[in-house]
Amino acid sequence: MNYLAHAFLSFGLPEITAGNLISDFVKGKKKYDYPVRIQQGIALHRAIDDFTDTHPINRRARAVFKEAYGLYSGPIIDVVYDHFLANDPVNFAGSNQLADLSQKTYADIAGLQTVLPERFARIFHYMRTQDWLFNYRHREGLYNSLHGLARRAAYMGDAGRAIRLFETGYEELAVCYAAFFPELKDFALRTLDHLQQDAAGGPPAGT
Repeated sequence: MNYLAHAFLSFGLPEITAGNLISDFVKGKKKYDYPVRIQQGIALHRAIDDFTDTHPINRRARAVFKEAYGLYSGPIIDVVYDHFLANDPVNFAGSNQLADLSQKTYADIAGLQTVLPERFARIFHYMRTQDWLFNYRHREGLYNSLHGLARRAAYMGDAGRAIRLFETGYEELAVCYAAFFPELKDFALRTLDHLQQDAAGGPPAGT
């Protein structure tokens, strides 16, 4: 999943949010350089990604982009799902809830600025000043994110075709998101519960 989903699936916990957002920038045993709660966020991020990559509904979603973009269809779907999440009336029922989550996330990450990996810290500056999380709600924000992905990905090619495929495949992608995201949210809650119970030395909840 992309930045908004990882922030949302941190459930308002600052250190979990930080770990969840920096995970892709922390390699190997470097995760052990961080406090336990941030390590839990890193582990949660990786579990979310594994669940997303192997869920059968997402093979259907990736098929919209597969012929044109091959392996990059997965990262494209991550960005597309952030757009659907930002417009999800179940998870953001009130008009200000997305804005509130965005601003809280920026404040939480800024409060942990000293532990951020350098590469993520550079990205975070733009994420915050350009309000990436909120702007996933708008198609222009989604398109900007796809163009950014294309610039970072050596062999993806131009994002223009991805934008056109998103438009033509919109209904199919919306169905896939609606079927998938509630399962992902439940999975993330269970995974975080297990991580916290393991760190506390107790049994998982419900056992």
